[in-house]
Amino acid sequence: MHSIKAIFFDRDGTLIHEKPGTYLSDPAKVRLYAPVKKALQKLAKAGFSFFIVSNQSGIGRGYFTAKEVNAVHARLQELLKPVVIQEIVFCPHAPEEKCNCRKPNTELGKNLITKYNIDPARSFMVGDKKADVLFGHGLGLRSVLMTTANGKTHLRKYPDLRPDFIAQDMAAAARYILREDSADE
Repeated sequence: MHSIKAIFFDRDGTLIHEKPGTYLSDPAKVRLYAPVKKALQKLAKAGFSFFIVSNQSGIGRGYFTAKEVNAVHARLQELLKPVVIQEIVFCPHAPEEKCNCRKPNTELGKNLITKYNIDPARSFMVGDKKADVLFGHGLGLRSVLMTTANGKTHLRKYPDLRPDFIAQDMAAAARYILREDSADE
């Protein structure tokens, strides 16, 4: 089996609107950023498989359950149709639990890379936080930092943060990924 090229996405503040400091557990409140669906359709046409890797510390903090998170994911997948997310994985732990699955730790990504035979050198991570950039680099992926939700704040707060690309929205991220992908071939 040959390896596939993939894009790992953070969820909140990347694909869907996030109000920093709040926790989303209501599927009715899931709202895609305007350019997301069209950008993902272009990326899918270019042969990318999609995965979501998300920290959901609200579970570990007792704000909501994994069942509620899965309901949000079902709503997200419905809104993205016909785009398909191959798999959505998340860390349910609070930060103080010091687990191996909370981004920027790479356990969830390594599991997906092995399970789906993903080629990290041809793959990307797109997110809006320092943890997303570090997660991507830890897996050997090129990292795109979105300036949606938390991105601008994280660039100011962490001046040494070095994403491979900074994107104002998913359309810009897709253009960068498609440019890099064609340069790889």
